Amino acid sequence: MTSSPRSGALEFWSELPNDGRWLLSTVIVQFFGRGLTLPFTIIYLHEVRGFSLGLSGTLMGLIAVVGLLVTGPAGALVDRYGARRVMLTGLFFAVAGYAVLAFATVPAVAALGLALFGVQLGVGWPSVNALVATVVDGELRQRYYGVNFALLNLGVGVGGVVGGLVVDVDRPETFVMAFLVNAATFVVPVVVLMGPLRHLHGRVDRPAGDADGGGSAAEGYLSILRRPEVLWLSGLGLLAAFVGYGQMEGGFPAFARLVAEVSTRTIGFAFVVNTVVIVALQFWVMNRVGGRRRTRVLAVMAVVWATAWLLLGGAGLVPGGTAAVVIVLVFHAFFGLGETLMQSVLPSLTNDMAPAHLRGRYNAISSGAFQAGTIAGPVVAGLLLERGWAGGFIGVVVAGCLGIIAMAVAVGRRVTPEVDGVRQEPVESGSA
Repeated sequence: MTSSPRSGALEFWSELPNDGRWLLSTVIVQFFGRGLTLPFTIIYLHEVRGFSLGLSGTLMGLIAVVGLLVTGPAGALVDRYGARRVMLTGLFFAVAGYAVLAFATVPAVAALGLALFGVQLGVGWPSVNALVATVVDGELRQRYYGVNFALLNLGVGVGGVVGGLVVDVDRPETFVMAFLVNAATFVVPVVVLMGPLRHLHGRVDRPAGDADGGGSAAEGYLSILRRPEVLWLSGLGLLAAFVGYGQMEGGFPAFARLVAEVSTRTIGFAFVVNTVVIVALQFWVMNRVGGRRRTRVLAVMAVVWATAWLLLGGAGLVPGGTAAVVIVLVFHAFFGLGETLMQSVLPSLTNDMAPAHLRGRYNAISSGAFQAGTIAGPVVAGLLLERGWAGGFIGVVVAGCLGIIAMAVAVGRRVTPEVDGVRQEPVESGSA
């Protein structure tokens, strides 16, 4: 299936197979629910349920820890039983987790709810990306991942706005309702997977002639990680999460508040700017990266992010004023642009690199690297900023961006042009 690199939303939708349309149609609803609770979960635990701030933060960390623990097994299960079954299992865990969290009045129950959702986090990336890869291919797959990311952000953004208007720490029932609505939004993709998409399994058999069965040592994680291109791409993903998403919940807010001395309202509005940039630019970006080397796009992303972090560092030189506010907002605009570049190419690079019958494991490795970077990012930021090393913090994240560039070059040297996203022109036959 081919598509024009300049096509817009309507053309993209018309080119999608029906299965792809059904998969994409659930994204806004599901992530509207996430946006409804994501910014307010720690507030709910601390101010509504009365847990200490330290305990609340520790409980929140359970999501990432559990997700990281189950990612590896999830990838193997995707390859063995199919992406659809694993994806459904994760969605059921999410429904249960948020339903439990809605009524959690003691830390043990809250821990159970957050851990259940952590399972969904761990299985979601390998199963969703593998299932998408079985439905769409080629450049259309790359564009699908970009559109999916834009819709995800739109859902989270709208949900966050609605949540901010609805939840009230003096009315615990508003939080209960928000978490129950969040649980209900995960039912929507369950209905789609068990209804219109019940024929999908998302499993690809081993090619004929391969030795052994699906669980052979030759197909294990260690064997896959011995491939240099996989190892370099995993390191790239870890660094991207470390300097990117890992700092959005830790390093950026702490630097903006303590060093740039801007208000919490400015920080909140910066995230709105980020969402607007992603939604507004995703189609524009993905139409321009189509057919270009994906590793070079990732290197450009790293340059954009490095520029953003250097700008944010400048806010520390003019703390508390209008200039600091403007810089903080511009930082998130640049960061959002970098996100659109990454999400337009990284999932496709991973899935085109993977043999079809091992996509679950390859996506699990990518997911695990991202989760490790997301966990490490806030820890390093906290250690540096707590000691007043603001310049050191900016230096570390900029160095991480330079590391991404180096790893992108290393991956580009080790993959075929087709995997790197370069469209190959058909060779015309004929006499000289």
